[in-house]
Amino acid sequence: MKLYTYDHCPFCVKARMIFGLKHIPFTHIVLPNDDSETPIRMVGRKLVPILEQDGRFMAESMDIVAHVDAMDGHPVLTGPTRPEISRWLTAGQQAYIPLVLPRFGGAPLPEFATTSARLYYIRNKEDMVGPFSERLAESPALKARINADLARLAELIESPAAVNGVLSTDDIHLFAYLRSLTIVADLTWPQAVRAYCEHMSRASGIPLLDTMAA
Repeated sequence: MKLYTYDHCPFCVKARMIFGLKHIPFTHIVLPNDDSETPIRMVGRKLVPILEQDGRFMAESMDIVAHVDAMDGHPVLTGPTRPEISRWLTAGQQAYIPLVLPRFGGAPLPEFATTSARLYYIRNKEDMVGPFSERLAESPALKARINADLARLAELIESPAAVNGVLSTDDIHLFAYLRSLTIVADLTWPQAVRAYCEHMSRASGIPLLDTMAA
């Protein structure tokens, strides 16, 4: 199996996670961010992640997660989900998006190995959130909002190994979100949240982004 992704993409992190959690080998291919031809040839649209298996292609992160988890008849995402986790994720979007997008645009990520790929990303995301320089100038207020969110999240985490005590799709969504936030320097990480991030990083084999935090 081959999985086509961008490293910064939280939806791609979701698809990558299930391979790591189930210890299933796969070939990981990071596409240049300005490569439209490859995904359009595979699934008719410029998007990732894309799973290639036996000459067939599957898009949509959670479809990939469900497919891979069910392949061997022994799923690992068997735990309950909680509406509190979904609400927490939704509530943080207004601060999360303008914090992480500009930092991804400046990070040494493989999908931005060429200048054209990086500029493609910056142009598209600035169309979404406005000039990155303006969003970066708002960082102190945005970080304060995220710090308050992280403090609330600490009260919801039941175990470092699974937010609800047993692995579930909540963990797929939550770790992908938190992993993106590790590119933001000087956030205040409650111990329970940091322990959860570090455990899920080890369990999934997906490094955090602390080394390139800005």
